[in-house]
Amino acid sequence: MIHVIPKSRLGRFENDWLNSRFHFHFSGVAAPMGGAFGPLRVWNDDEIRAGTGFDMHGHRDMEIITYVRKGAISHRDSLGNEGKTAAGDVQVMSAGTGIMHAEFNLEPELTELFQIWVEPNRRGLPPRWEQAQFPRADRSGRLVALASGEAHVQGALAIHQDATLYGAFLKEGEAVEHELRPGRRAYLVVSAGRVMVDHREVGTRDGVAIADQPRISVRALEQAEILMFDLP
Repeated sequence: MIHVIPKSRLGRFENDWLNSRFHFHFSGVAAPMGGAFGPLRVWNDDEIRAGTGFDMHGHRDMEIITYVRKGAISHRDSLGNEGKTAAGDVQVMSAGTGIMHAEFNLEPELTELFQIWVEPNRRGLPPRWEQAQFPRADRSGRLVALASGEAHVQGALAIHQDATLYGAFLKEGEAVEHELRPGRRAYLVVSAGRVMVDHREVGTRDGVAIADQPRISVRALEQAEILMFDLP
């Protein structure tokens, strides 16, 4: 199964400072992928106006990954962590037994990001937060692990789930392949550009749900960036 979800079909919420599209049901808004795809619960595509953001609020028992596409997001939480995550970089928050945090765009420009929630494989864990830089050059023409809970994956931010989020930048005509082990699935989003996933064209900020497919082939029709979650 390779199911393409166009950006135009995503759930949508908009106010005076936030423009969000939802791949999964979120905050009472219906979305094409329903409530979950394996342990993947949320993939939100957010545009946050300069000088605005999310006030302090709480989470628990969820792995929350933020990938910044443009601009930067500033984080502050109840554990005393503070940090700014810039475009191309990643932050992970394991909400565990409970954490309060705020996220603001303190930049003079629009911030665009993906926020991705994955259900952990264990509940009641200590909360934590960390971020890391993933240089674009390292992801040129290949999939690089950004966040993972798989024992064999090195160099990624840790999450509490048997899953790995990968990212790649592709030049026009360039391709990457990824093997899915038996029983695994994947969710892919094109951050920029256009690609072919096997024989299906996928545009900017479209999603692709993949299951019962032993190998995934992604070829860039133009310069592109992709993110892909390999999931149980």
